[in-house]
Amino acid sequence: MKYVIVGTSHAGYAAIETLLISDPEAEIEVFESADKPSFLSCGIQSYLEDVAPSLDSLHYASEESLEDRGVKVHVNTTVTDLDTENKTVTVQDKDNNESKVDYDKLFLSPGGVPNAPPIDGINDYNNVLFMRGADWAGKIKERMKSAKKAIVVGGGYIGIEAAEAFVKAGIDTTVMDDGDRLIKTYLDKEFTDILEENAKEHGLKFRGNENVKALKADDNNNVTGVVTDNGEFEADTVIFTVGVKPATEWLDGKVKLGTKGIIEINDHLETSEKDIYASGDATMIPYAPIEEERYIALATNSRRQGYVAARNMAGHDMKMPRVSGTSGLSLFDYKFGQTGVHESEKDNYDGNLGATYIEVPVRPKFRQDDTTVHLKIIYDEDSHRILGGQIMSKEDLVESINTISVAINAGWKLEDLALVDFFFQPNFDRPWNYLNVLAQRALGDDVFPKDNQLF
Repeated sequence: MKYVIVGTSHAGYAAIETLLISDPEAEIEVFESADKPSFLSCGIQSYLEDVAPSLDSLHYASEESLEDRGVKVHVNTTVTDLDTENKTVTVQDKDNNESKVDYDKLFLSPGGVPNAPPIDGINDYNNVLFMRGADWAGKIKERMKSAKKAIVVGGGYIGIEAAEAFVKAGIDTTVMDDGDRLIKTYLDKEFTDILEENAKEHGLKFRGNENVKALKADDNNNVTGVVTDNGEFEADTVIFTVGVKPATEWLDGKVKLGTKGIIEINDHLETSEKDIYASGDATMIPYAPIEEERYIALATNSRRQGYVAARNMAGHDMKMPRVSGTSGLSLFDYKFGQTGVHESEKDNYDGNLGATYIEVPVRPKFRQDDTTVHLKIIYDEDSHRILGGQIMSKEDLVESINTISVAINAGWKLEDLALVDFFFQPNFDRPWNYLNVLAQRALGDDVFPKDNQLF
């Protein structure tokens, strides 16, 4: 069986590894438009902050390591066309030479490209950058050597990663967003209020409700600032982090595409065309808290999709499991995570959406430890089914959000989490773990007592 893999980031890499196990006789041919396979964009912040030693360290595998295992790899090669009837793809190398390659099974992981708002000069002015991929990461790192005043357009999780790296490098940095809060789609207001104040203490400025309308530049085309509907702001560096769009224009008319060019797939990750599968940032994900599909561009989702698709390509029968979009991040002093539904979705929820927020100490009072954890749980008020959660602390407790994710997939109710067995040892927690307390508070004071020294 000959498998052709298009794209080698999270989904593509997972597909390759799974095929090597699932089909020992597999003939695997891989096409990657970059100069190296399997780049991890999620490691860019570590590279900018000198935690990762080089861009080359941000790869799952190298061309050589894959070829040593029998995988035929083509880098600097772009797949430009697809013939579903004859089961071939057209590829173009860096010298613009074209050829056709046949396949038995085709795996598409075209990924996404940075959104570029329709602003004059965004693709022409110097020192206007995007936080996506190895090439842009290298350009950002180089620019940090001389940048003095930066504006990051977009206050989502990619934006705050770029902004934190710039602040730590001593660069005057402002985040601008058209919303009123940092990472407004990631955390609810109780958390973002704290994060914004802490970021301000570290020197990061935030301007909400700012719509960037234009860029300014000098006679040498070096960017000098941005223009918003509220005024003009100086900057010698502008980084756009306003999301990604699927890189699927070349697939139009070949496989069925949905809104914004998203590839339509079934629960086995197969596209509208037989023997063609797709995964990654160009696809939707089956959502666990609510039975629907959502666009959630996370490495974890891509890895799962790549595995499931490859198992199906190799002749197994596997459905993509539902996920909650679980993720964790940090910003300066705080570490935080989220999963599932947010309270901000209340108006669109088909039912009565409940939410409970608490701040509690992590350990008993006799430890004389004032570490606090901020927690929120989202649930259906009528059934008490758990639908989402958020956690934040200066201590790294983010992995606890995985417990909420498991609870969502298991169909747990508040009553289940309120009494579930967690260990107790004063060095780590209290007799009632903070997740127990969170569910207990959501159920109400008439059921469980308020927090006290024993809790």
